[in-house]
Formats: sequence, C-alpha cells, structure tokens
Amino acid sequence: MIKKLNRIEVEERLKSLGLTTFTPQEFKDIFEVAPGTASVFISHNLGAGGIFLKLRNNLYLVKDARVSEAFAANKIYEPSYISLQTALSHYHIIPETVYATTSITTRTSREFNTPKGIFIYQRIKKQAFTGYSLKLIDNDKVLLAEPEKALADYLYFVDLKQVSLNDRLELRNIKKSTLIEFVKLFGRPSMFKLVNHIYAEYKKPRKIY
Repeated sequence: MIKKLNRIEVEERLKSLGLTTFTPQEFKDIFEVAPGTASVFISHNLGAGGIFLKLRNNLYLVKDARVSEAFAANKIYEPSYISLQTALSHYHIIPETVYATTSITTRTSREFNTPKGIFIYQRIKKQAFTGYSLKLIDNDKVLLAEPEKALADYLYFVDLKQVSLNDRLELRNIKKSTLIEFVKLFGRPSMFKLVNHIYAEYKKPRKIY
C-alpha cells in the first residue's frame, strides 16, 4: 500500500525536526516512503501554491521557515563558508551592500539563482580553506570567514584579476599580522604587494563622497 502524505502534517513534522532544508533522501527516510512517492510529493508541493521552495537539485526549503540567506548559503553548496564581499560588508570593511551571498568552496566555482536569493561560490585551494568559524547571523549559526580571512580571500581574486580592488576598504579593525598569515596560505608573492598597497592607500587622506 502506498502511504499517503498530508502536506500540513509533513510541514509540521519537518519543522519539529528542525529540517528547514532537506534532501529527497532525508524526506524518504523521515516519512518512510518509496523514493518515487517522496519525489512526487515534493514536486507537487513546489512553487506559489506549495509548501516548498527549490534551492538547487536535490535540496529544498520549507517555504515559510525563517531561514537566513547566510544559512541557505552554507547548505546549498558544501563544503563552503561565507566570505568575500558578503563577509566584508558584514564586518563593514567595505561600505557597499552586496546583491548576492558570496562564499568560498574547494569545489568548482558555481552560481545559484534561487527563490531565496543569488548565491555565488568561488573555489580556492584546500590548503587555504580555513580561517572561518560558526557565527550567529539572523539567529542562525553559520560558517563565516574571520575578517582577515575574508579580506585575504578577496585579495586572492583581486590578484587573479577576477574582481576589481575596492578603493574604500576600512582596515581599522583588521590585524595586519593575521591578514599576512592568511595571505601566505595562497602561495602568491604578488598578494603581499597588494597588502602593502591597500595599507599605503589607507594611510592617505580619505576621499569625501
């Protein structure tokens, strides 16, 4: 006999387990249904009239769950931690508000355009995949780069000429010695010149906008 699933009971069950995001395999195991039954139920409950949102292939979100973009970013593409412009904005190292959530990964660089927002993942070498910890953002515990690591990650992609250097970096709360230790992980001598450059520019009179 095929087990029938009630959407209200399903939603309440997932929330009670703290599974605001889930995979079809997790869904199948929780509700003890066949893979096909799980797949059909999920697909029938997506979108405007459903109770789920699709974050990427094989990852779904309970629609009205209070999940931050930062939490979603950690889940969408693993392993990853939030860094680059998103972390720099969070720490007020750059003044701009960013349009996408940016993260670092050891996997292939990817971008996901989801109902929850745009999520960008940039690849670095495994030996540089460090300098992050669990932080509380919007009541969610998420993996976030330390300020100096976020800046080191950013300078790496500036050095690769994949992004332009922001001329309004706020370095007041950055420990230069810590920044240099993180820069060493990338094995690119040219990054040290970038560090010297941003500190030289920071010491100059600030532009008035």
